[in-house]
Amino acid sequence: MDQAPPARTPFHVMTKPIGPICNLDCKYCYYLEKEALYPPRHVFRMSDEVLDSYVSQYIAAQPGNEIEFAWQGGEPTLMGVDFFKRVVELQQHYCPDGKQVNNSLQTNGTLIDDEWCEFLRENDVLVGVSVDGPRELHDRYRVDKGGKPSFDDVMRGVALLKEHGVRYNTLTVLHRYTAQSPLEVYRFLRDEVESDFLQFIPIVERVGVGEGLLWLAPPPDPDADAEETGPPVTPWSVRSRDFGEFYTTIFDEWVRNDVGKVFVQTFEVHLGIWMGLPASLCVFGETCGNAMAMEHNGDLYSCDHYVYPEYHLGNITDTPMEELAALPAQKKFGDDKRDALPKYCRECDVKFACNGECPKHRFIDTPDGEPGLNYLCAGYKRYFKHIDPYFKALANLLKSGRPAEDIMQMVAERDAQMAQQDRWATAGRNDDCPCGSGRKFKRCCWDKRATRAGGPRAGTPEHSPS
Repeated sequence: MDQAPPARTPFHVMTKPIGPICNLDCKYCYYLEKEALYPPRHVFRMSDEVLDSYVSQYIAAQPGNEIEFAWQGGEPTLMGVDFFKRVVELQQHYCPDGKQVNNSLQTNGTLIDDEWCEFLRENDVLVGVSVDGPRELHDRYRVDKGGKPSFDDVMRGVALLKEHGVRYNTLTVLHRYTAQSPLEVYRFLRDEVESDFLQFIPIVERVGVGEGLLWLAPPPDPDADAEETGPPVTPWSVRSRDFGEFYTTIFDEWVRNDVGKVFVQTFEVHLGIWMGLPASLCVFGETCGNAMAMEHNGDLYSCDHYVYPEYHLGNITDTPMEELAALPAQKKFGDDKRDALPKYCRECDVKFACNGECPKHRFIDTPDGEPGLNYLCAGYKRYFKHIDPYFKALANLLKSGRPAEDIMQMVAERDAQMAQQDRWATAGRNDDCPCGSGRKFKRCCWDKRATRAGGPRAGTPEHSPS
């Protein structure tokens, strides 16, 4: 009897039809420098031949019934609406019966107009809008080629998406300054942009030229922390402590007010992990390598953050994409994420939630001097310790069939308990008695204060809010 062929391993491709070309000049953008990969005066625009080959190969290679296309840049809307109309035509042509194709488009939002919105709505394209928070924070680094701010153009684009009923979410870079304003950023995205799915991406850039890499050596951070030793980082790179504080602060806002209404990608991923599921985002998986990047001419690279010559797998017009994805070099790339983890990380009590995060951030030394520790390690530990009791309670809720929103009432009750304990602990002899009798504390419950103020405090890592 013939054996069935081995099951295909699904993989994802982030596609850049216009390469690194963009109408903005964001100071922290790591992708603008990719122009240096190609000769001078090179045309950065995906041809119809490459597009046809990509769409047909990608659909054929996907084992599932839903096929996800992700279009990024640079700025993909520079390709024009007609290019994406052709994308949809090819997808409809090559997609077999019983399968569904979905498209997402990551954009800076500045070129969105009525024509774009009509196309996006009609084809149910999910739009990711890059916005870094309120005007001052957004415009600090997200400027156009002339150095002019982009905030107004982005918000005009968001308003059009709302007006036309286009599905959209947000992607926000955690740079040096956004990370220091967690509630300002979170509430702006929630209340003004009206995003119900928030993605936060930390910007961490080393200074200098690595072997075979294209770093352009921007100025180093003059305020580097002792805990962040190793190769210097750029002044716009987020600090580890600020990164951790950002997530713990917005988590406290979310878990009290927005569970079930606002979805934060990192929280969603980690709730799944706390429930015993595999990581749904590559940076937190034990291994990686199933999320690649394709340039405008069909060049396939190991990862969006590793678009460098040594991570070039080949070109899909020369070698089928499915073969490139299965190359031993790509498997090694993914396995190295696990195999290169230092002992300090392997023995860490939050390894299950982190797995060393993304290898591109692993460039500082562990406390015992071993290289390969993640620059954001301290921040992640702060965040993981903080969310642990809440996510244990949330996991228990969901496993028992109760809605996740119930956590908000549970937290509110524990907050009230903690506030009452604080009143007992801080009341003076001549203050009104915390018991509500209307008598002075010294003439009412003063002798019982130790008992009244005792017990576990709510919301601490040692005591679950369940």
